Amino acid sequence: MINKRLMTLLEGNLSPIKKTVFFQWLGLLANIVFNGAIAYALATAYKQQLTSAKLSAVIVVIAVMISLRFYWSQKAIMAGHSASLGIKKTLREKIYNKILELGMHYTDFFPTSKVVQMSMEGVEQLEIYFSKYLPQLFYSLLSPITLFILFSFISLKTALLLLICVPLIPISIVAVQKFAKKLLSRYWGSYMQLGDSFLENLRGLTTLKAYQADERKTKQMDEEAETFRKVTMKVLTMQLNSISVMDFIAFGGAALGIILAIFEFRSGRISLMGMLLIILLSSEFFIPLRLLGSFFHIAMNGMSASDNIFKILDHPLEKIGELDLRLKENIEIKVEHVSFGYNEEREVLKDLSFTIPAHSFVSFAGISGSGKSTLANILAGHHQRYYGSIQLNGKELSNINQKNLMACITVVNNDGYLFAGDITYNLQMGNTAITQEEMWAALHEVKLDSFIKERGGLSMPVLEKGSNLSGGQRQRLILARALLKDSPIYIFDEATSNIDVESENAIIKVIENLRKHKTVIMISHRLDNAVHADQIYMLKGGEIVEHDTHAGLYQLDGEYARVYKQQEELLNVLGEETAHE
Repeated sequence: MINKRLMTLLEGNLSPIKKTVFFQWLGLLANIVFNGAIAYALATAYKQQLTSAKLSAVIVVIAVMISLRFYWSQKAIMAGHSASLGIKKTLREKIYNKILELGMHYTDFFPTSKVVQMSMEGVEQLEIYFSKYLPQLFYSLLSPITLFILFSFISLKTALLLLICVPLIPISIVAVQKFAKKLLSRYWGSYMQLGDSFLENLRGLTTLKAYQADERKTKQMDEEAETFRKVTMKVLTMQLNSISVMDFIAFGGAALGIILAIFEFRSGRISLMGMLLIILLSSEFFIPLRLLGSFFHIAMNGMSASDNIFKILDHPLEKIGELDLRLKENIEIKVEHVSFGYNEEREVLKDLSFTIPAHSFVSFAGISGSGKSTLANILAGHHQRYYGSIQLNGKELSNINQKNLMACITVVNNDGYLFAGDITYNLQMGNTAITQEEMWAALHEVKLDSFIKERGGLSMPVLEKGSNLSGGQRQRLILARALLKDSPIYIFDEATSNIDVESENAIIKVIENLRKHKTVIMISHRLDNAVHADQIYMLKGGEIVEHDTHAGLYQLDGEYARVYKQQEELLNVLGEETAHE
């Protein structure tokens, strides 16, 4: 009934839980006095001894007790909320810090949708556990003991009977716990699967529409939603049946206590006021545990969610790099016998070896699926489970502090993100200390300054994902932001894909200028973009099959020359068709 792992989160934060239980107990004492006043008034009235003075006193006591119960109830709610608030904040910080520790390749282990679901809904489910369930658990132990002591002075038999019936409720809770845990595990598995599908389909909605595959995906999501609905209904059915059992025990036990109290009164062993007090308070023996049972099912949902949260928190970290690179130094990249695969069955890169001198322009070429982008991600530090050695100025890539590595390497790809805000906000993403003059200089270099000046300057609004810009304009703004980061190494991974010719030419010109004082690595399926590279590595099936300058590879008349000529022919055909149109 108590999750030991969750209890460790309460270290140094037990005070709100204790306060909640204390205020609930004070509320119980107020309720005892309240019902005692009612029992006294009824017994006195039955004996025809209830005077106006006594009635007034009873009314005052009842009013005071109601006020105190309301006050202490509010204090208990506030204390419980305070406890859960601290825990939720702590858990979300732990999840966030864990993702930071796992780094940019955290998606190798956990899908983004799962992290979001656990950070939001999963953590929210634990609020009931800490604010309601735990305090109620301790109060449910304290309440029957308090009432037992009180009832013992009235009728020990009745007090013992009620106390014996009380454990039947937690026994019924424990009986369903194992079944509930399995069911809730299925519930969260189905929930996360539905979330994964929804996020994936939302991201690829444009593609699904273009290929008219949205209807098929809709049917798939309908099936997953139906599975989730069925599991949810099973959870609700289990909870309803469990609550019905607890109600039977609670009201049945209270009824037995009341019947025994009536027999005790008829035998003359207890007074009328004592019998009335037992009748009014017998249900209080069971109500706290009955309420605990209701909270238990919600808390079980939170505990099931916590299992998934702790899977994230407990995931072993890769070796944390401790070495640093100096941000302004010239960096040489040396790759020796590097292999990599996303799984053991399929090797994407095979025994690659090459050296990229500082301030050089190197291109990796090849058809789709040859391993170009995977190599770019490895060089950027996104995948560290590679075989072989990658050294930056003699320091192994996997041993370099990731934060420092990200400061030294900038990746510009074709799906860079622009945030809702303005031009300044997006340009300062990589360097908050840059001046307006530097921003305008970067915009001028990517041939975007005139366009932005005409539309309000640096305060020009930028919508989410840069949706108020064309594809080429978005890519050039992303490039300007990358230039302002001013890192020693730039990796362009298909940065000129799916954009207009003007934007493509502007980006290529920036790359040509960058090579004078930066190390530039280009990944491109368009071989024409890399003709001026100092060295071109041709990849095929994850292996380097050729490497030389453009002239050398063209003269070699191998794989590179074959693909280059094919692309030239295709461009000529497209050019002729455009001219005819």
